[in-house]
Amino acid sequence: MTPVDFDYLRKALKERSGLDLSTDKQYLVESRLLPLARRLGLDGIGDLVTKMKNGADKVTADVVEAMTTNETFFFRDKLPFDHLREEILPALLEARAGKRSLRIWCAASSTGQEPYSIAMCLKELGPAVAGWRFEIVATDLSQAVLEKSRSGLFSQFEVQRGLPIQLLVKYFKQIGDLWEISPELRSMIQHRQFNLLQDYSQLGMFDVIFCRNVLIYFDQPTKVSILERLAKRLEPDGYLALGAAETVVGLTDTFKPHPTRRGIYLPNAMTKSPSIVPAAKPLGQFAGLRAG
Repeated sequence: MTPVDFDYLRKALKERSGLDLSTDKQYLVESRLLPLARRLGLDGIGDLVTKMKNGADKVTADVVEAMTTNETFFFRDKLPFDHLREEILPALLEARAGKRSLRIWCAASSTGQEPYSIAMCLKELGPAVAGWRFEIVATDLSQAVLEKSRSGLFSQFEVQRGLPIQLLVKYFKQIGDLWEISPELRSMIQHRQFNLLQDYSQLGMFDVIFCRNVLIYFDQPTKVSILERLAKRLEPDGYLALGAAETVVGLTDTFKPHPTRRGIYLPNAMTKSPSIVPAAKPLGQFAGLRAG
């Protein structure tokens, strides 16, 4: 790959996806795009770039998809899901008791382990949420990973990564070498292809937003823009969950860190007691489960 080709790819990826590749990431580009070039019957990355320059939108879309990171697993990092069960859901169930509905957005849902993990947290509330309406909107730039998520099918390796055995038995059915998640959980999730550089107004308002492990791939101005647009989609008493290596500090004052829950952020306009809301009893059984 020539320096000219690498520079073109960097600019194209930044424009299409917001992905900000540093100059030392040429090895990453080659490792992701050389297999794509071979799959398309091309001689190398130079041919990919030529097709992109000639307006081959399908090739450009394939390049963007190959370069976006889709690493994920069930209950990834564990702590955000502890916060969801112990703090976020009890507080919102009390606050939304009148309308009995919650909307949650997974803003980089990948192959579905995160939205399905959230769905399991909600189902584990049991009779405490009888009659409630839960809507989980799972969005991702990649259509391929969304299709996998829609299928609800996961390999043995995937279900062994982070999913407690109790939940595997309860919510999955084995089909040959794969595990299929229950139709009941699949029905809780709406899948939509969405680019975080797009207009967010089409998505509506949310009570909780999970936007984890994606901001790290953007430059600072893009991070600021995304965070400020997320703030406009979050209810005044809602919650934003970021990845362990991500923060709003030093980027925007539209959010502030939760006083006791690391990785959770609150809209800055709200006034909320820092005390932890006790988990409801139906959450207690699930709180004892440990991902691993």
